[in-house]
Formats: sequence, C-alpha cells, structure tokens
Amino acid sequence: MTSSTLLHLFLFSSLFFSWFPNAKPQGNELDFSYIEGSPNGPENWGNLKPEWATCGNGKEQSPVVLARENMEVVSTLGPLERSYMATNAILKNRGYDIRLGWTGDAGSLVINETVYYLKQIHWHSPAEHATFDGTRYDLESHLVHESEDQKIAVIGVLHRLGYPDPLLRELEDYIKQISTVYSEVDVGVVDPRFISIQDTTYYRYMGSLTTPPCTEGVVWTITNKFGTVSQSQIDLLKGAVDNSATNNARPLQPINSRTILFNIPPLSEAGSHAI
Repeated sequence: MTSSTLLHLFLFSSLFFSWFPNAKPQGNELDFSYIEGSPNGPENWGNLKPEWATCGNGKEQSPVVLARENMEVVSTLGPLERSYMATNAILKNRGYDIRLGWTGDAGSLVINETVYYLKQIHWHSPAEHATFDGTRYDLESHLVHESEDQKIAVIGVLHRLGYPDPLLRELEDYIKQISTVYSEVDVGVVDPRFISIQDTTYYRYMGSLTTPPCTEGVVWTITNKFGTVSQSQIDLLKGAVDNSATNNARPLQPINSRTILFNIPPLSEAGSHAI
C-alpha cells in the first residue's frame, strides 16, 4: 500500500469520525451485550463462558424489584459505618460502563464486623434496581467495596432526572477524553465523601454482580434517598460506551426466596417513616 493510499485512508477516517462523533472504532467488541435477543444478550450470558454459568442458573441474582411483599422493616442494622478518604483515581471506559477506580486507600465500609474497602464507582442508565412500584429511574451509581477475603459489598444510589450530579460534573471533561472503548485517564485525587449517601434508611439484601460472571454472595445496600442527574450527563455516559451497552441495565431478576430488609432508624430517633 502506497503512502498516498495510507494518507487518503487516514483523511477519510478523520472525516468520518468528525461527521459522526458518536461512531466508535471497531475492533474492541465486547464479550457480552445488553441487547435483549442478541446472541450475547442478557438472557444468554450464562451460556457464553463456563465461568459465567451463574448468570443463567443462579438463585440470588441482581438487580431486583424492591417489592413490599418481599420486604421486612427493621431498625437493627444501624447507620452505615463508612470512613472514606480522598486518594488518586483512574477513570476507565470498560466498554459496557464508565468506572472511576481509586488507586490508593479510599477508605472502607463495615457490615457485620467485616471491613469492605472502597474500590470503585460506576454508573448504569437506566437504573438497574426498581422501586416497589416497578419504576426504574434514570441512573444508578454503584460503589463497589471488597474485603480482604474478596467478599463484595455494593452501595447503590438511584438518581432522578434533575440537577447535575456533583461527582459526574467534576468528571465530565475526563469522560469526554475516554470516548474510545478501554481507554483510561488519570483524574488525580477524588474524595468519595463528595458522594451524597443516605446512611440511616436503606434496603439490604443478598444478591450478585449485575455483569458477568454474576458472582453471588454480594451484600447489596440501596439507599432510600434519591440523587439527581442531568440529561446531558446521562447522554455523556451513554455516548462514551459501546453501542451494545447504551442502555446498560441488566433485566430484573427473580427474588426467589430472598427477603429484602428495609432499615429505618428507631422511631425514638427519627419519628415516622414512609416506604
């Protein structure tokens, strides 16, 4: 191939991606997709790799509907024991989502005397978990924690459309820089205390990762306080990932025999509560 031909190919590809800014370079295909009915769609995740079998045959899969008929109201779990701190972080485009991963000690969460260290936060749009009436909101943030023996605990925050999310607002320029699948950028120091989380009123249940390998035994905490997110922030997240993950919410999974605990502060401390 002559240098003239190479030059023409380069100019054509540059023009193509300037004409179609949402078009994504090929060659970085994902192992799974969120397109229902496709060969590697959610209903087929368990068949794609032997190590992903739990996605298809697991009995404690996530996400779920936070349904009243499977709910038990308690006041014994107590406030979330969080002790976060600022440290360096890397923002990565994983193709199926955008993930902010802390590279230093970002602090921890304690559940039942087990210490889970904060590792990363990523986003799903629309939200994966549904409220008791079946509503799935516009965005869900997942703060992923891991213990020394590799147990996982996730805090989920649901977001309604409204004011911009403060953390995403700080990351918007960086997200624009990683519009290519599997690219990443160092964003410097990020303080997870910047994330607003309801520590006293929340849902708790045992579930799984919502992406392959769909590992079970995950301690899920879904806060009862909604965040907000702007439409432009949602568009930014959706536009950066692979076309097969534009709507990167896994379908709702059967609750089976599980019970969802709804923790509220004792009435003597906080008065009445609404579910």
